Parts: sequence; C-alpha cells; structure tokens
Amino acid sequence: MNQRQQQKLIPSSWVIAVKQSGGRAYYALYAIDWKRGGRMSWEGWDRLEDLLQFHIPVRRKAGSRKSASQPAAKIAKKALYLHLDEARYEALEQLFYQPFSKKTWRLFIRENSLM
Repeated sequence: MNQRQQQKLIPSSWVIAVKQSGGRAYYALYAIDWKRGGRMSWEGWDRLEDLLQFHIPVRRKAGSRKSASQPAAKIAKKALYLHLDEARYEALEQLFYQPFSKKTWRLFIRENSLM
C-alpha cells in the first residue's frame, strides 16, 4: 500500500488476534476499512499490556493531512477478539495479503470470533 492509499484509509473494524503457541501468547492488531478495501496491521506483542499502550495513527477523514493517534486501549473496547491456533493464524496472514474480499473476511471472522 503506497503513502497516498494509506492517507485514504479510515478503519471501520478492528481485530485483535491472539495466537497461542507453546503456552505463550502472541498479539497482533488489524485495522480493516470495508468501504475502501484496505487493511493495516501492527504485530509483535507478547503481552496484552504492551499492546494496549501502543499509540495507533488514525485518520478521521479521507485525504486529511492530519492524523491523530489513539491508544490501543481505546480501540480494544470495540475490537473483535480472535483466539487462534498456529494453523488459523497462518490462514489469517494469508487472507491479509490476498486481494481484498469482504465475503472472505466476514466468513473468516464469523468462523473464528468468540461471541
């Protein structure tokens, strides 16, 4: 995704994926913009507390020059949580790098979300 496309991205859904492997958890945060077909990710946390302290740049309007940052703790209130094993996490990563399809994303989220 180039810089111009990133400026137009306004996340409408947030997903926190938790991968369990070897008794350890790995956290990743995904932002999905359904209207524009965009997605972004931030990965690499071993503890939820570290993820919640991370500040995420968020755009309020498409094409705006300013971007505000929000702590992930504020976003976590409205995020979907996916608890995945290694195979399902690999499927999520593959889905993330394929061409965007709302139907495929919604099916994957519906299958893996805890409601």
